Amino acid sequence: MFSYCSDPSVLEGFTWLSCYLTTGTHMLFYASFGTVLLVLAITAPVALLFGFGGAMAARSRIAPLRWLGKVYTSMVRGVPDIIFFLFVPIALDQGLEWLRSRFYCDPSVPVRQGNDFVVCAAAKLPLSSSPSWVHDIYGIALAIIAFSVVFGAFAANVLYGAMGAVPRAQIETAEAYGFTSRQINRRILLPQMWTYALPGLSNLWMILIKATPLLFILGVEDIVYWARELGGAKTRAFDYPHPDWRLYYFLGVLVFYLLMTWVSERLLDRVRARLSHGQATLAGEAMRKAAA
Repeated sequence: MFSYCSDPSVLEGFTWLSCYLTTGTHMLFYASFGTVLLVLAITAPVALLFGFGGAMAARSRIAPLRWLGKVYTSMVRGVPDIIFFLFVPIALDQGLEWLRSRFYCDPSVPVRQGNDFVVCAAAKLPLSSSPSWVHDIYGIALAIIAFSVVFGAFAANVLYGAMGAVPRAQIETAEAYGFTSRQINRRILLPQMWTYALPGLSNLWMILIKATPLLFILGVEDIVYWARELGGAKTRAFDYPHPDWRLYYFLGVLVFYLLMTWVSERLLDRVRARLSHGQATLAGEAMRKAAA
């Protein structure tokens, strides 16, 4: 990064530290913070869509659709999260490779050979000839899907309860005025349910933030991966030898997550106050009394 970093063996003090903190691996470490933020930015709305679909399915008058919604929320809720975080990427990866093997490989050759799952090179995802960034994006995409499936099930439970909390009298009044089910959902149910759903969704958002270190388990080079790699003791075989500094690296990761949760709490409090204004909820009643 700096011109004086050409020979690390002669560096001392601040110059050594400035060169050490601007190496290529450290740049990847800093970029991994962006990876975590990207995963959060994509996973949150996708999981909310999963949750909304699951909640609407669980409330459906069509029995098979209602059963599907309830099975989805109950199955994910009853299984440890780590199982789904590991199962979904593997299942998707092998499922996609199996489909590609039917077109690009000899169909007579079984993909299950003993305990191994083997497909020809043309069916691999991504291809072995693909650049490294394609492999990284593919791994992140699988991780996002796994997170979305799990947290979508929890969001479905929250939204389902929030829909049930909307006063039934309002819905019955709309029915008496001749509103269709679609009009009731669009004009009465959905606008008001967010007030009841926000506390639960806020908790899910905090849990999602704290779950992102699991990206390391899924093979994504996130901040936990790089904190472990960079913080470990380095011998004289490396350009910048140092003792075990993992404590300091993980302390930086800890500060990052504390800052993320603190900012999230401030923003969610503002959203909660805005949605509660004029609503017949405990938060809305507290705001009315405070104004009086």
